[in-house]
Amino acid sequence: MTQVSPNQDPFRAIADPNRRRMLDLMLGQERTVGFLADDLGIAQPSVSQHMQVLRLAGLVDARSEGRRTFYSVRPAELRGVAEWIAKYEAFWTGRLDALENHLSRMKSKGTRAK
Repeated sequence: MTQVSPNQDPFRAIADPNRRRMLDLMLGQERTVGFLADDLGIAQPSVSQHMQVLRLAGLVDARSEGRRTFYSVRPAELRGVAEWIAKYEAFWTGRLDALENHLSRMKSKGTRAK
């Protein structure tokens, strides 16, 4: 079994709500630390630390241009997270479908009894 460093674990990286928001903001286009800090209302050093976690987890790419660094999401790296979540989505969809069927049967029985 391959060991993943806590710094490389995408699940740990996306556990923080600020990092999830950063990923959302970068999904459509590259963003700088300054942009992310302004949008989130947190200090640039904090954003830089969050970006380091996301980079170590392989969830973002960084591209330097002069003194600025532009960050972008690597959506393919989130595939493992999406696949893991999909199992639970399928489970709950099945459970909710079963509940809906049960309630429909109960309603039908109640209608016939009148």
